Amino acid sequence: MRFDVLTLFPEMFPGYLSQSLLNLAIERELVDVQIHNIRDWAKGKHKNVDDRPFGGGPGMVLSPEPVVECVEAVQQMDSPPGRVVMLTPGGRQFGQRVVEEYSHEERLLLLCGRYEGFDQRVVDILQPDELSIGDFVLNGGEVAAMVVIDAVVRLVPGVLGDEQSNKQDSFSSENRLLEFAQYTRPREYRGHAVPEVLLSGNHPEIAEWRKQNSLERTRQRRSDLLTSEEDKSGNSTD
Repeated sequence: MRFDVLTLFPEMFPGYLSQSLLNLAIERELVDVQIHNIRDWAKGKHKNVDDRPFGGGPGMVLSPEPVVECVEAVQQMDSPPGRVVMLTPGGRQFGQRVVEEYSHEERLLLLCGRYEGFDQRVVDILQPDELSIGDFVLNGGEVAAMVVIDAVVRLVPGVLGDEQSNKQDSFSSENRLLEFAQYTRPREYRGHAVPEVLLSGNHPEIAEWRKQNSLERTRQRRSDLLTSEEDKSGNSTD
């Protein structure tokens, strides 16, 4: 899978790309991440990419010319041209269903905003998928792009050592609920012991404990995730 990140701050990405599972996925050629500087498509001596908003108001707005021309040029660098995703607070909410949707794409172009955002004509011309990672405002779309990449690469076949890991994750289509509590050594720490059932070796009982623990955690923290298959008390109605 290929990600193209279009940004005014490409220097933010080398450290991120060199770490952990993502770096291994890149080395194994399971994932390709390319970074592009929007300013390279700006015209004029000073390579300006923004200007004051028509109608007045604070801040600066990203001009349509360098952004649109950058996206179009990057699309032509490989095939398929890819799905354009604009990171913006006004977009649809990012969640695991969107992660799964994106994981089926061969290529994503992640367009990172800055300042007061994009000239509306960028949206009108490119028709991107406008995406928000939450109801808050960041200084730019770069961190949001990293969030998208981090979530999506987990679903790329071969990236995780255990292919069952993402199926047990919170919010996954196969799980829907928050993940159950996890424990490892030592068996007791500062008066807190590992539940005995997890030490029993009885796999059916362990599976049932995890199911009920997942339901209870979801009921307490995110009851909005419960469907008609679970009641609000945290008990399964199967």
